[in-house]
Amino acid sequence: MAYNILVCDDEKDIVKAIEIYLKAEGYEVFKAYDGLEAIEIINREQIHLCIIDLMMPKVDGISAILKIREKHNIPIIILSAKSEITDKIIGLNVGADDYIVKPFNAIELVARVNSVLRRFTSLGSADIDKDIYKAGRVVIKNSSKEVFIDDEAVNLTPYEYKILLLLMKNKSRVFNSDEIYRQVWEDEAHDVKKIISVHISHLRDKLEINPRKPDLIKSVYGMGYKIEDK
Repeated sequence: MAYNILVCDDEKDIVKAIEIYLKAEGYEVFKAYDGLEAIEIINREQIHLCIIDLMMPKVDGISAILKIREKHNIPIIILSAKSEITDKIIGLNVGADDYIVKPFNAIELVARVNSVLRRFTSLGSADIDKDIYKAGRVVIKNSSKEVFIDDEAVNLTPYEYKILLLLMKNKSRVFNSDEIYRQVWEDEAHDVKKIISVHISHLRDKLEINPRKPDLIKSVYGMGYKIEDK
Protein backbone atom coordinates (compact mmCIF):
# COMPACT_ATOMS: atom_id res chain seq x y z
CA MET A 1 0.00 0.00 0.00
CA ALA A 2 1.31 3.46 -0.93
CA TYR A 3 0.76 5.93 1.88
CA ASN A 4 -0.26 9.52 1.11
CA ILE A 5 1.64 12.16 3.07
CA LEU A 6 0.73 15.84 3.15
CA VAL A 7 3.66 18.24 3.57
CA CYS A 8 2.70 21.79 4.54
CA ASP A 9 5.22 24.63 4.86
CA ASP A 10 5.25 28.15 3.44
CA GLU A 11 8.91 27.65 2.39
CA LYS A 12 8.58 25.91 -0.98
CA ASP A 13 12.19 24.71 -1.06
CA ILE A 14 11.64 22.84 2.22
CA VAL A 15 8.47 21.22 0.87
CA LYS A 16 10.33 20.19 -2.27
CA ALA A 17 13.24 18.71 -0.29
CA ILE A 18 10.90 16.68 1.93
CA GLU A 19 8.98 15.53 -1.16
CA ILE A 20 12.21 14.16 -2.68
CA TYR A 21 13.11 12.24 0.49
CA LEU A 22 9.63 10.79 0.96
CA LYS A 23 9.16 9.81 -2.69
CA ALA A 24 12.48 7.97 -2.51
CA GLU A 25 10.87 5.89 0.28
CA GLY A 26 7.86 5.12 -1.89
CA TYR A 27 5.40 7.57 -0.37
CA GLU A 28 2.91 9.65 -2.36
CA VAL A 29 3.29 13.34 -1.48
CA PHE A 30 0.67 16.10 -1.44
CA LYS A 31 1.93 19.68 -1.01
CA ALA A 32 0.42 22.70 0.73
CA TYR A 33 1.89 26.10 1.55
CA ASP A 34 -0.46 27.38 4.24
CA GLY A 35 -2.78 25.90 6.86
CA LEU A 36 -5.96 26.60 4.92
CA GLU A 37 -4.68 24.71 1.89
CA ALA A 38 -3.65 21.81 4.14
CA ILE A 39 -7.15 21.57 5.65
CA GLU A 40 -8.74 21.60 2.19
CA ILE A 41 -6.48 18.80 0.92
CA ILE A 42 -7.09 16.61 3.99
CA ASN A 43 -10.84 17.05 3.62
CA ARG A 44 -10.63 16.16 -0.07
CA GLU A 45 -7.97 13.44 -0.28
CA GLN A 46 -7.15 10.27 1.64
CA ILE A 47 -4.14 11.46 3.63
CA HIS A 48 -2.41 9.01 5.98
CA LEU A 49 0.04 11.39 7.69
CA CYS A 50 0.58 15.17 7.80
CA ILE A 51 3.86 17.05 8.27
CA ILE A 52 3.05 20.67 9.07
CA ASP A 53 4.94 23.85 9.94
CA LEU A 54 3.77 26.09 12.79
CA MET A 55 4.45 29.58 11.44
CA MET A 56 2.47 30.03 8.19
CA PRO A 57 0.22 32.64 6.51
CA LYS A 58 -3.60 32.54 6.37
CA VAL A 59 -3.97 29.72 8.92
CA ASP A 60 -1.04 28.86 11.21
CA GLY A 61 -0.03 25.30 12.05
CA ILE A 62 -1.62 25.16 15.49
CA SER A 63 -4.97 26.41 14.18
CA ALA A 64 -4.77 23.99 11.26
CA ILE A 65 -4.10 21.03 13.58
CA LEU A 66 -7.08 21.97 15.74
CA LYS A 67 -9.28 22.10 12.65
CA ILE A 68 -7.92 18.81 11.28
CA ARG A 69 -8.54 17.08 14.63
CA GLU A 70 -12.24 17.99 14.48
CA LYS A 71 -12.75 15.38 11.73
CA HIS A 72 -9.56 13.36 11.24
CA ASN A 73 -7.47 11.03 13.38
CA ILE A 74 -4.38 10.86 11.15
CA PRO A 75 -0.87 11.15 12.63
CA ILE A 76 0.55 14.68 12.58
CA ILE A 77 4.22 15.65 12.77
CA ILE A 78 5.04 19.29 13.50
CA LEU A 79 7.96 20.76 11.58
CA SER A 80 9.19 24.07 12.96
CA ALA A 81 12.26 26.23 13.50
CA LYS A 82 11.16 26.73 17.09
CA SER A 83 12.87 24.30 19.45
CA GLU A 84 11.55 25.52 22.82
CA ILE A 85 9.80 22.90 24.92
CA THR A 86 6.75 25.20 25.26
CA ASP A 87 6.12 24.97 21.52
CA LYS A 88 6.45 21.20 21.63
CA ILE A 89 3.93 21.03 24.46
CA ILE A 90 1.49 23.32 22.64
CA GLY A 91 1.79 21.05 19.61
CA LEU A 92 1.14 17.95 21.68
CA ASN A 93 -1.74 19.67 23.44
CA VAL A 94 -3.60 20.32 20.22
CA GLY A 95 -3.14 16.78 18.94
CA ALA A 96 0.25 16.46 17.22
CA ASP A 97 2.01 13.10 17.48
CA ASP A 98 5.64 14.12 16.98
CA TYR A 99 7.84 17.17 16.55
CA ILE A 100 10.89 17.80 14.33
CA VAL A 101 13.03 20.93 14.56
CA LYS A 102 14.39 22.76 11.51
CA PRO A 103 17.02 22.44 10.18
CA PHE A 104 16.23 18.73 10.13
CA ASN A 105 18.26 15.68 9.18
CA ALA A 106 16.68 13.92 6.17
CA ILE A 107 17.40 10.45 7.56
CA GLU A 108 15.82 11.37 10.90
CA LEU A 109 12.77 12.86 9.20
CA VAL A 110 12.16 9.71 7.14
CA ALA A 111 12.76 7.52 10.21
CA ARG A 112 10.19 9.52 12.22
CA VAL A 113 7.64 9.24 9.40
CA ASN A 114 8.20 5.49 9.12
CA SER A 115 7.95 5.05 12.88
CA VAL A 116 4.78 7.12 13.35
CA LEU A 117 3.04 5.41 10.43
CA ARG A 118 4.08 1.98 11.69
CA ARG A 119 2.63 2.66 15.13
CA PHE A 120 -0.55 4.16 13.72
CA THR A 121 -1.23 1.35 11.24
CA SER A 122 -0.49 -1.29 13.88
CA LEU A 123 -3.51 0.03 15.78
CA GLY A 124 -5.71 -1.14 12.94
CA SER A 125 -4.05 -4.49 12.31
CA ALA A 126 -4.39 -6.25 15.64
CA ASP A 127 -7.14 -8.56 14.41
CA ILE A 128 -6.31 -11.26 16.94
CA ASP A 129 -7.24 -8.94 19.82
CA LYS A 130 -11.01 -8.52 19.63
CA ASP A 131 -11.57 -7.85 23.31
CA ILE A 132 -13.82 -5.14 24.63
CA TYR A 133 -12.51 -3.20 27.61
CA LYS A 134 -14.80 -1.33 29.98
CA ALA A 135 -14.19 1.06 32.86
CA GLY A 136 -16.99 3.20 34.23
CA ARG A 137 -18.65 5.07 31.35
CA VAL A 138 -15.82 4.25 28.91
CA VAL A 139 -15.75 1.32 26.48
CA ILE A 140 -12.93 0.39 24.09
CA LYS A 141 -13.70 -1.88 21.13
CA ASN A 142 -10.14 -2.82 20.31
CA SER A 143 -10.87 -4.79 17.13
CA SER A 144 -12.29 -1.66 15.50
CA LYS A 145 -10.16 0.81 17.54
CA GLU A 146 -13.24 2.69 18.77
CA VAL A 147 -13.78 4.44 22.10
CA PHE A 148 -17.22 5.25 23.50
CA ILE A 149 -18.53 7.23 26.47
CA ASP A 150 -22.13 6.35 27.29
CA ASP A 151 -22.43 4.93 23.74
CA GLU A 152 -21.16 8.19 22.18
CA ALA A 153 -18.02 7.80 20.03
CA VAL A 154 -14.92 9.73 21.17
CA ASN A 155 -12.19 10.81 18.78
CA LEU A 156 -8.70 10.09 20.18
CA THR A 157 -5.29 10.54 18.60
CA PRO A 158 -3.27 7.32 18.04
CA TYR A 159 -1.09 7.95 21.10
CA GLU A 160 -4.04 8.87 23.30
CA TYR A 161 -5.70 5.63 22.25
CA LYS A 162 -2.62 3.54 23.05
CA ILE A 163 -2.22 5.15 26.48
CA LEU A 164 -5.88 4.57 27.30
CA LEU A 165 -5.74 0.98 26.05
CA LEU A 166 -2.63 0.28 28.16
CA LEU A 167 -4.33 1.58 31.30
CA MET A 168 -7.66 -0.11 30.52
CA LYS A 169 -5.97 -3.48 29.96
CA ASN A 170 -4.25 -3.15 33.33
CA LYS A 171 -6.90 -1.63 35.56
CA SER A 172 -5.71 -0.62 39.04
CA ARG A 173 -2.04 -1.04 38.05
CA VAL A 174 0.02 2.13 38.38
CA PHE A 175 2.26 3.07 35.44
CA ASN A 176 4.87 5.80 35.79
CA SER A 177 5.57 8.18 32.92
CA ASP A 178 8.66 6.31 31.73
CA GLU A 179 6.75 3.01 31.57
CA ILE A 180 3.90 4.57 29.61
CA TYR A 181 6.29 6.28 27.19
CA ARG A 182 8.30 3.10 26.55
CA GLN A 183 5.19 1.03 25.87
CA VAL A 184 3.45 3.61 23.66
CA TRP A 185 6.32 5.33 21.84
CA GLU A 186 8.82 2.46 22.19
CA ASP A 187 11.85 4.76 22.28
CA GLU A 188 13.74 7.24 24.47
CA ALA A 189 12.94 10.93 24.92
CA HIS A 190 13.62 13.95 27.08
CA ASP A 191 10.86 15.63 29.10
CA VAL A 192 8.94 12.34 29.27
CA LYS A 193 6.94 13.42 32.34
CA LYS A 194 5.74 16.56 30.57
CA ILE A 195 4.82 14.66 27.39
CA ILE A 196 2.81 12.04 29.30
CA SER A 197 1.22 14.73 31.48
CA VAL A 198 -0.03 16.54 28.38
CA HIS A 199 -1.52 13.38 26.88
CA ILE A 200 -3.17 12.39 30.17
CA SER A 201 -4.63 15.89 30.46
CA HIS A 202 -5.96 15.62 26.92
CA LEU A 203 -7.53 12.23 27.67
CA ARG A 204 -9.17 13.60 30.79
CA ASP A 205 -10.61 16.52 28.82
CA LYS A 206 -12.23 14.03 26.45
CA LEU A 207 -13.28 11.32 28.91
CA GLU A 208 -13.92 12.77 32.36
CA ILE A 209 -17.07 14.50 33.54
CA ASN A 210 -14.85 16.93 35.46
CA PRO A 211 -11.26 16.80 34.16
CA ARG A 212 -10.03 18.65 37.27
CA LYS A 213 -11.48 15.95 39.50
CA PRO A 214 -11.01 12.79 37.42
CA ASP A 215 -12.84 9.66 38.47
CA LEU A 216 -11.43 7.42 35.72
CA ILE A 217 -7.75 8.23 35.09
CA LYS A 218 -6.28 8.68 38.54
CA SER A 219 -2.94 10.22 39.47
CA VAL A 220 -1.02 8.40 42.19
CA TYR A 221 1.20 11.04 43.79
CA GLY A 222 4.86 10.52 43.02
CA MET A 223 4.20 7.21 41.25
CA GLY A 224 2.16 7.62 38.06
CA TYR A 225 -1.29 6.93 36.64
CA LYS A 226 -3.93 4.21 36.73
CA ILE A 227 -7.47 3.49 35.59
CA GLU A 228 -9.85 3.20 38.47
CA ASP A 229 -13.00 1.23 37.65
CA LYS A 230 -15.92 2.01 39.90
